[in-house]
Amino acid sequence: MFNLTRLNRFWHLRVSYRREDHQESPSVEVEDSISLRVLVLALVITGIAAVDIAANTTFSLWAIPLSFFGAGWSYYRRRQANITVKFCIAIGMLMALGAFFGNIFGELNDTRLALAELLIQLQILHGFDVPRRKNLGYSIVIGLILLGVAATLSQTLAFAPILLLFLAIALPTLVVNYRSQLGLGKAKGQRTKAKAFKLTKQLPTYFVLFAVVVGLGLVVFALLPRFPGYQLRTFPVSSPIEVKNSFTGRSIINPGYVRQGNADNQGNGTASDSNGQPGKLDSGFYYGFNSKINQNLRGEMKPKVVMRVRSQVEGFWRVLAFDHYTGKGWEVSRNDDVATIKRSPWSYQIFLPPPAISGKTKEVIQTYSIVSELPNLIPAMTYPREIYFPTPVIAVDKEGGLRSPVGLGEDLTYTVISDVPYRDRSLLGTASTDYPPNIAKYYLQIPPEISTKVRERTEEILANYNRERVGKSQKTLDSTYEKVLYLAQYIKQNYSIPENPLDLPFFDDKEDLVEAFLFKHKGGYPDHFSTVLTVMLRSIGIPARLVAGFGAGEFNPFTGMYVVKNTDAYAMTEVYFSKYGWFTFDPIPNHPLIPPSIEETQTFSVLRQFWQWVAGWLPSPVTGFLNRVFGAIFSWLGKAIAWFMALFTQGWLGILTGLILTTTAAFLAWLGWVQWRGWRHRRGLSKLPPMERLYQQMLLWTNQKGLGKHPAQTPLEYAKVAAEYHTPNDAEVINDICQAYVSWRYGGNTPNLHKLRQKWQELKKSSQHKQK
Repeated sequence: MFNLTRLNRFWHLRVSYRREDHQESPSVEVEDSISLRVLVLALVITGIAAVDIAANTTFSLWAIPLSFFGAGWSYYRRRQANITVKFCIAIGMLMALGAFFGNIFGELNDTRLALAELLIQLQILHGFDVPRRKNLGYSIVIGLILLGVAATLSQTLAFAPILLLFLAIALPTLVVNYRSQLGLGKAKGQRTKAKAFKLTKQLPTYFVLFAVVVGLGLVVFALLPRFPGYQLRTFPVSSPIEVKNSFTGRSIINPGYVRQGNADNQGNGTASDSNGQPGKLDSGFYYGFNSKINQNLRGEMKPKVVMRVRSQVEGFWRVLAFDHYTGKGWEVSRNDDVATIKRSPWSYQIFLPPPAISGKTKEVIQTYSIVSELPNLIPAMTYPREIYFPTPVIAVDKEGGLRSPVGLGEDLTYTVISDVPYRDRSLLGTASTDYPPNIAKYYLQIPPEISTKVRERTEEILANYNRERVGKSQKTLDSTYEKVLYLAQYIKQNYSIPENPLDLPFFDDKEDLVEAFLFKHKGGYPDHFSTVLTVMLRSIGIPARLVAGFGAGEFNPFTGMYVVKNTDAYAMTEVYFSKYGWFTFDPIPNHPLIPPSIEETQTFSVLRQFWQWVAGWLPSPVTGFLNRVFGAIFSWLGKAIAWFMALFTQGWLGILTGLILTTTAAFLAWLGWVQWRGWRHRRGLSKLPPMERLYQQMLLWTNQKGLGKHPAQTPLEYAKVAAEYHTPNDAEVINDICQAYVSWRYGGNTPNLHKLRQKWQELKKSSQHKQK
């Protein structure tokens, strides 16, 4: 048998020999593996293609051919000094660095593409001189970084196949790279057929590993919390846009109207005007994004994606509001009274005037990426505080809408920070009805021809509710908030939308929309519901206005973005509450009465959507019970995570508290891991035969003493080595257990377990006594 000391000397001799050989012949670092080079090249090309797909760029048109040429050149010249090539590479890298700084000044707020271009250029230059394995490792890292940049730029699921392809290439690359580091697979004369057989044999293992990695990744992705807001304060913004003419902010550029030849942008669709004449809806653009809208239009829009929004809080992407009701539509009465705000030339940040409201608010950060052409009205959640926009100036109207000097074109990106107020029902219920003069002047207007009739109908609806509740436990409608809620719910439930949009007749010249809706047609288009609620509220002295914008859209859990279509645009009612500001109500059938806002965070959005899919297959009682249980768990967990993250924003005391809690949690997790590992070990020992259990207990004890058994050693070899480090009595007990174990395991002899256990207990007691 091999002596352990000789074995150690043998390995020491081998290591010394290899070190000396390494010093004498640096050429051993040259990487000759074609398979490794091909796999690394595939990783780099995948990273370049991922950036092109995610950012809609064209790097691959020149980078991929040059990558192939550089890989071939570097392999052909891998054993040469290549001094001239290295000088050329150094010059090229300096030029790439200069181009990078030039791009940085052009992209002050979003340097991701500039960084990606620099990495691609450096990788191409580096690809012409990669003779060594460690240089190939550099290329692997570049490919991984490019994939990460593509992940931050991606807004669609088109990135998912590239990610899976990168993983499929990365797994064998790591294996081949590790084998190369160990010097395996370099034996000469190995038959190709044998290699193919070995590779084929490993394919099932590879597919299992690939499936395990993807599965674990999806589990982590589903459980990963989505925190409300951004953790960094550098926001994505498009390249600067120059504004040549003076910008007043008075005109609204709606591409749907411009294409109909209306130069003043005040038209409302084909064969219609701003006076409410019959007409057709534009099939691609929402009619409500204009200073005047005509609701005497009929037709449908063809769905298309118009923008993608990254926001951890689902909301209504507000565009503009209207204060003056015309009888068949709305208009912004103070369209010429807008304020322009300029930003500094070295920053994209524009500060907006704060609203005159009180109450608790929540910061919500949204990033908008325009996919299809939109008007020059800037969508944002309510009460924007800051906006990062590529133009040097924007405008703010009296209704809180934001306007751009140019139309929102394809690929434009901007970021908005809003202070969205919490909807506290109890506080809003106590809001005063003594409204400021500027509120009463503009938001209680109603045509005198219908004022009395609409007010009587509204009061009749509220009176019926109160009569039905007399003598019951429910309260009557005393507060403004409760009246608004009930009226919105009443309209939603008692009026309907025509199944065929073309079935609704046009309004006559002298016919009012609200009057026809309530007393003649008993319903109308979706936006008609919001108009009716707004006018009904005004008729009983509650300030209200019509607000138009986009619904949240469809949330994509894989990209973390809301995909918004033109058909998501609609109008709602905004109601004013003294001191607390404007709050929206949605009377449209099949819409939530109160639009989603900051009260519904998406911390565990992916897991939530997966559960909703599973719940669709379960019985209702089971689903209800599990919803309550998991809802309470994740609500508590989300609040705990949000509270912990908020500690690091509360100065040095908060940071210190957070670090103490983190350290304590880490200690408890380590302690739990140790206890679980010990329990698992004890459970495993309990299932072993008595002799095997005693032998393993002895090995664990000696390992804790600092002399563990090497896997290559036999029990008898280990007993001989242990005699050199333990006292004679301890060494004797170890030897007896090893001898008995070998005799039982390989000879079938029955050991004297009672005597061995007695010696083992005496050994442990003497060891504990020595430690004391």
